Amino acid sequence: MAKFKIIVGDPKTGKSQSLEIEDARAVPLIGKRLGEVVDGSVVGMGGHRLQITGGSDKDGFPMRPNVHGGVRTGVLLSGGVGFHPSRKGERRRKTLRGNIITEEIVQINMKIVEEPKKVKKPKGKVKKKPKRTSEESGGEITEETAQTT
Repeated sequence: MAKFKIIVGDPKTGKSQSLEIEDARAVPLIGKRLGEVVDGSVVGMGGHRLQITGGSDKDGFPMRPNVHGGVRTGVLLSGGVGFHPSRKGERRRKTLRGNIITEEIVQINMKIVEEPKKVKKPKGKVKKKPKRTSEESGGEITEETAQTT
């Protein structure tokens, strides 16, 4: 069965967190494409909306958005995901993975697109409990009343 390592990045703070899901929890992600927005409850982050930004397969080949399907293929690249040229005009054939999540994918990168809406608390006065006097406490003098007298 499928087992994924999910890396969720937060663009606001610049921090990321790593999660692992497997078996029945991983099934909803199979068949999704790069760029799709999914509900965060799939990953265990209820209320969030997450966008799939990338990933890599079991052998480390990266997913590329413009390679269609879930296959591994050799593509002639001039730059972008999977190849960064060192000279101007350089092109190279590289092996990449398609843009659909399959069972061969091991790592999935996501980013937070929408956070859960926070419920505002009403701005009413909060009632405080009155302090007990020495008469209410059975005539005993407490520390509070002893200091004030």
